[in-house]
Amino acid sequence: MNRTLRIGTRGSALALAQTGHVADQLRAAGARVEIVTVSTPGDRSNAPIAEIGVGVFTSALRDALANGEVDIAVHSYKDLPTAPDPRLSLAAVPLREDPRDALVARDGLTLGELPAGAKVGTGSPRRAAQLEALGLGLDVVGLRGNVDTRIRKVRDGELDAVVLARAGIARLGRTPEITETLDPIQMLPAPAQGALAVECRVDDVDTEHLLQSTLDDSASRAAVAAERAMLAALEAGCSAPVGALADVVEDLSDDGTVVLRLSLRGVVATEDGDLLRASATGDLTAAEELGRALAAELLDLSGHAAASPAGRS
Repeated sequence: MNRTLRIGTRGSALALAQTGHVADQLRAAGARVEIVTVSTPGDRSNAPIAEIGVGVFTSALRDALANGEVDIAVHSYKDLPTAPDPRLSLAAVPLREDPRDALVARDGLTLGELPAGAKVGTGSPRRAAQLEALGLGLDVVGLRGNVDTRIRKVRDGELDAVVLARAGIARLGRTPEITETLDPIQMLPAPAQGALAVECRVDDVDTEHLLQSTLDDSASRAAVAAERAMLAALEAGCSAPVGALADVVEDLSDDGTVVLRLSLRGVVATEDGDLLRASATGDLTAAEELGRALAAELLDLSGHAAASPAGRS
């Protein structure tokens, strides 16, 4: 490929770090690239994400890509709307970072060591619902801002702790500041957390082939596809906070050979604060079907919970 590929990204430190990683891999493969910063509505607003809407961090990037202003767009996959954009191709899902959530707390404390009434900041209804369900008596408060802004609120004493995606902290080289990486049993991450989505125009076959051959990790793509399919199906049936995590695991087939399968866990918070959980295992090649099946089970559980207030999961 003779042309220089323009990679579109948001201008935050985290977005630039993620895009820089993608750019380095493409350069190592012999491609010429330049990074182009695109301002998005999400970057220009301090309002809660729930108010400004899904896609606020990705729509401007996608438009710039579709309009030919850039050739590639790099997104945090969890920021993408679940509906595909017919103008674009999801050419690559690079190897996923650790998808778990992480705690950054004062005095090196873990979640269980925080005293009752401790102020814990998060901008995520999913995290808030799971934190409150732990029954630790924490004061969960809303929070916006980049990784540095959020951690600074702990350093300045405004908050006792914040919960963030571990992947973002790691990509910024700040893992020593993590006081605890949260077990998914306590806190299931957002669908596609820790994964990147690398898009190009649907008719740019050369770029699509380059991205796929250089960056795509099939196991990461399958895991994220299952989580996102679960989210998409739940969005059609409820607006509750959702967590999901798929892992590629080894299993034995009927003839005793070792095969790779997907293990998917999901959680949905009900309006009265209960958490409904379900899990399933399926074929690696049927990731989206697995996600939709687990969503159907969670929706069924939510119907039972609504009919029977005493029923909890």
